[in-house]
Amino acid sequence: MDYDARLTTALERLHEEGRYRTFIDIARTRGHFPHATWHRPDGAEQPVTVWCGNDYLGMGQHPAVLAAMHEAIDAVGAGSGGTRNISGTTIYHKRLESELADLHRKEAALVFTSAYIANDATLSTLRTLFPGLIIYSDRLNHASMIEGVRRGGGEKRIFRHNDVAHLRELLAADDPAAPKLIAFESLYSMDGDFGPLAAICDLADEFGALTYLDEVHAVGMYGPRGGGVSERDGVAGRIDIINGTLAKAFGVFGGYIAASAKMVDAVRSYAPGFIFTTSLPPAVAAGAAASVAHLKGDGTLRAAQQENARALKLRLRGLGLPIIDHGTHIVPLIVGDPRHTKILSDRLLSESGIYVQPINYPTVPRGTERLRFTPSPVHGPDEIDRLVRALDRLWGQCALNRADLAG
Repeated sequence: MDYDARLTTALERLHEEGRYRTFIDIARTRGHFPHATWHRPDGAEQPVTVWCGNDYLGMGQHPAVLAAMHEAIDAVGAGSGGTRNISGTTIYHKRLESELADLHRKEAALVFTSAYIANDATLSTLRTLFPGLIIYSDRLNHASMIEGVRRGGGEKRIFRHNDVAHLRELLAADDPAAPKLIAFESLYSMDGDFGPLAAICDLADEFGALTYLDEVHAVGMYGPRGGGVSERDGVAGRIDIINGTLAKAFGVFGGYIAASAKMVDAVRSYAPGFIFTTSLPPAVAAGAAASVAHLKGDGTLRAAQQENARALKLRLRGLGLPIIDHGTHIVPLIVGDPRHTKILSDRLLSESGIYVQPINYPTVPRGTERLRFTPSPVHGPDEIDRLVRALDRLWGQCALNRADLAG
């Protein structure tokens, strides 16, 4: 076996299809997000504006977050020194979990090193806790949810995206006595559409199923206190387990679940992905707790972000550019070809200092390749205007269709 040749073939295939991913080396400028510096391959430095970041509200630069992290690092140093069970639980971890439980009005919360690990570890562990569990999973769920369902083994049912009627058919076809869980998201980030939370909760009540909701793209962004779409829609109390991230709207790092005290205790006690992983550095936990606490009481950033998202969509739609608009904070612009998507991304960066990463298969289906913009409260009118003008010019130069695919 020529292993090197196999690697070469695999990588060349990505290049030929226009799907090879290139890391862009950027350094954000503290206190000036979304502005950053691109360290180019030729060694030069170029100012850029970040338009594809997941720090949706700029909280990674917020003074309250930075102050909490500095205070923690000065008090206890860098790393946690162990797993949560062996010397890695600190007052900062406990404070963060208390803030998260309060955010979602749950009895308890459990912090993981990422939302991916939280999904994978929790969903796979639920099979151990509930033998014979059947999991019903939305077709467009996050890869981490899919992996957790797969790793846990057992029966699974995939229902068509946001198709409540199809979900009902699947639930009705199974043994009424079997334990069941419905896994779904509140906001699907590639198209920027909402899940039908209340309708799924109704089905869960009818068929005696647990509910598992991924809120990673919505926590901090929706609801009076940033508790996500479930808080906004008044259904958080009907969700058994809420999964969230600390690395998007909260601007730091890590993931978590929030649920009943008994559910959290069981996952904490049985999930290998939690038990055998070193805990978050105390400074990270401190910064995340400060961010969660701040956004509970400050809705101005959420409102400003939504306003900027609406403004960008309006401008792009006015030019006939094919955006998808489901009323969320995410702005997908459909290109439909991986090569053109890469060309647009490269030229926006090199010619206009606008950084947006291509989104290609397998993240999205072939033929729906896109640029995905995430306007923040600190993308001002000038940044929006430069982006719109650059897209208008490059769209014409690439001879791409101008057709509104919204909705």
